[in-house]
Order: sequence, then structure tokens, then C-alpha cells
Amino acid sequence: MDPLSDIIGLLRPTAAVAKPITARGRWGVRYRAHDAPGFTIILEGQAWLSLDGEKPLRLAQGDFVLLPTTPAFSLSSEPGLECVPVEPRNEAVRHGEREGTPDLIALGGSFAFARVNAPLLLALLPGLIHIPASEGRATRFGRLIDLLAEECATDYPGKELIVHRMLEALLVEALRWRSIGNRAMPAGLLGGMQDPALARALQAMHADVRANWTVADLARTAGMSRSGFAARFGEVLGCGPIEYLARWRMAIAKDALTHGAKSLDRIADEIGYESASAFSTAFRKRLGCPPGKFARDTA
Repeated sequence: MDPLSDIIGLLRPTAAVAKPITARGRWGVRYRAHDAPGFTIILEGQAWLSLDGEKPLRLAQGDFVLLPTTPAFSLSSEPGLECVPVEPRNEAVRHGEREGTPDLIALGGSFAFARVNAPLLLALLPGLIHIPASEGRATRFGRLIDLLAEECATDYPGKELIVHRMLEALLVEALRWRSIGNRAMPAGLLGGMQDPALARALQAMHADVRANWTVADLARTAGMSRSGFAARFGEVLGCGPIEYLARWRMAIAKDALTHGAKSLDRIADEIGYESASAFSTAFRKRLGCPPGKFARDTA
């Protein structure tokens, strides 16, 4: 089993908003922080992205940027310009000069996740994922960008549906992009999946979440000593292996309770608890409420 695919399956990401962005001349805009993963794809031209406390980042044609938690940021034609505060809109926007052929054509917007487990993925990601066209052009990612740019330039029937599906594919490609590891990574799943030994243990847990795993079992799967495995897992994942397994079991349970199609007995059995009572006790301890109340509150 692929742990990243498992988590993406629980989150059910969709392209909530996708809008064209054009600009001409000298311009700068600033967006406040908002609670949705934001993205920008440069289709033509260039722009500069500035996050508080970071050096401005030049975005060139074909570049993709994902801001998993979307802090406040500025976008401008060149670094150092005064930026005008603007509010996010679910429609096409134009910056700078209103007339004339645009210097910049981009696609921007945000993704939506199933909110019950959204923190699970967002906590595993760096603050910024930047995939330059120079790295991605000859890959599947680059080909997806080309297809997306081509679709955006047409008025074919079904265009909006195709654009949204391509964006969802780009999100998954971005999350597994090999160069993410070159940036400072927070402790979490992506770092673990880049470590071959830890990846074997993670895949084993996800393949059989019902199993009564011990640290010694997982260390043997990873091909490491028990103490070495526990130390490395904690350093890279930010928690111990049994704690990770418990969190993943609760994520599966929360998803099942939200959709209301399974009994407590079945949920307990599927995630490795001996009874509905044992599952309910563990759920209450971690979430602060019994499963039934959680299901009602999130329905």
C-alpha cells in the first residue's frame, strides 16, 4: 500500500477555485492569510512571490507553486514594489494596466480537502512547494502543465471540468515531487517516504492497519535495530511508530464516522480494536468526545 495515496484518498482533494490571472506593467498585490491550500501556475511571463521572512521568489513560465497553509503573501511584477491589499475572488483578475496585451498570464486558486482530516496532510508538508519549469518540463508534471495551458486557451465544451481534474492531478504530482526534500521539511510522512527503511515500515502499517504491530516488528521490516529504528522514526516523522499508527487509525475512523455508513463494531474491527467498546474508549481519549457525538457533530 502507498501511504501518501491512502492519505490523499481520505482527504478527497478538489480544485475548489481556479481563475485566470493577468497583469501588465508595474504592479503589486498582497493577500492576507486564508484557510485553504493555494496554488499558482505561470502560463506566460513571470512574477515575484514574497512570503513574510523569506527572500522574494521569481516565478517563471511553467512554474508551479503550492502554499499548503497559504500564509499572507505578495505577488508583484518585480521585487520591492509597494503592494496593494486585495481580497481573494472566485473570478478572473487583472493587475496593473487595464489595457493592452498582458505581460503575465497565470492560473491561480485553491484546493479543498475533506475538513475532518485536513490537518493530517497539512501538518506533513513544507510551507512552500515550488516546482520550476526547468525541473519539471521533461516530466509528467511538465506535460500536465502544457496540457493545462492548452486547455485554458480553448473554449471547448467541458473546459471547466477538465481544468479542475488536471489541477487535482497536479496536486498529487506536486506532493510526490522528488525535489521537495531539498527544502527544509517539517517532520512528517513525506520525509518518512523518502527514507527507504522508514518507507518499508510505513507501507507495512498502511497495508495492514489491523495488525498488532510492535516497534520490534516494524524495526525488522525496516531492516534496522529496534532502538535505531525508533530514534530515526521519531526524528523524521515527529512521533513514535505506534503513535503514528494510532493517529492513522483515528483518521480512518473519523472518515468512516463522518460518512455514517459503518457500525462501530465494523469500524473497530477494520482498524484493529478488539471491540466497539475498546475503540470508543480510545476515540474518546484522543478526540475528547465519544464516536457517536463526533458523527452527529460532523454530519
